[in-house]
Amino acid sequence: MKQVTRILGAAAASAAGLAALCAAPPAAAAPPAAAAPPATTAPPAAVAPPDGRPAALTTPAAPAASAVLTTPARVPARAGDRLTVTVRHAGAGADGTYVLFCHPARGTHPDPAGACDALDRGTRWGRDAFAPVPEGAMCTMQYGGPATARVTGTWAGRPVDAVFRRGDGCEIERWDRMVPLLPQPGSPVRP
Repeated sequence: MKQVTRILGAAAASAAGLAALCAAPPAAAAPPAAAAPPATTAPPAAVAPPDGRPAALTTPAAPAASAVLTTPARVPARAGDRLTVTVRHAGAGADGTYVLFCHPARGTHPDPAGACDALDRGTRWGRDAFAPVPEGAMCTMQYGGPATARVTGTWAGRPVDAVFRRGDGCEIERWDRMVPLLPQPGSPVRP
């Protein structure tokens, strides 16, 4: 019972502090300062010591009240992100090998900005944007055509080697989440 009282007291104190912060009058006008980068919430990280000993799981400090109320943080882009997309049997001139860089969007991909947007929408901490269909998933028995694609490289600081097909409903849905990184089969590719 004492623990419940402490938790409720801490929650009330946090809510009161947040309300006071929101109600506080703005400070005197000061010259604009450089904007700080937005804070992101990351899962506990395994930190390996440089001497090769096993990594220990570290637990971050409790998040601020405002961090608890936000949606999951996007994975920050890194300068080394580069993907190579190889498409086969998609038809309508969509087959080929394309290189994609994001932030800023560029490369030989037919729609670099759209492809980067699709990747950014699917990139979240703790979730692999290129994950295969889970083993044992219940999928509709429909055939989406012979198109295949392989995506290799680095995204969000992690290596990528993913194969996409359209052999059943789950694979079709997985492919469609990546359009326009992957072409919509049968549709003409914009130059």
